[in-house]
Amino acid sequence: MPVTLAIESPLQDDVRTLIAELNTVLLELSPPEACYHLTVEQMAEPAVTVWIARDGNAVIGCGALKRHSAEVGEVKRMFTRPDWQGQGIGRRILGEIEAVAEREGLETLVLETGDQHPAAWALYEKAGFARCGPVLDYPDSPYSVFYQKQLRAA
Repeated sequence: MPVTLAIESPLQDDVRTLIAELNTVLLELSPPEACYHLTVEQMAEPAVTVWIARDGNAVIGCGALKRHSAEVGEVKRMFTRPDWQGQGIGRRILGEIEAVAEREGLETLVLETGDQHPAAWALYEKAGFARCGPVLDYPDSPYSVFYQKQLRAA
């Protein structure tokens, strides 16, 4: 069965389990004060759209778009379970996020990821994101790597 992507509520039990797994992975790589997680409740807010990847009924990945203004969106909560990594699922989710951001007229996508996430860096760089200084209200931290991508001229 092919992997499917759909916009879904993060408040489902199986999605909550996936997000808890993501949080565990991130806390193994960065100190708690350098982890800027959205809770599933925050992910369910109107300014956030969540994509869920499924293999059959099994939740295997996620990603979200958080809108900060009419111009700026943020890529959040990107994760693919280890058994499905390397199959392009993250790339597909990121493509959906970018397509919606472009349709909505956002000018820029930004994100913060950890300093121990080379696979994430490769994903974002292949998608045309460029490293930059701190974005939004994130502090300048040795544990963070920031990216941005211009979708259209300001």
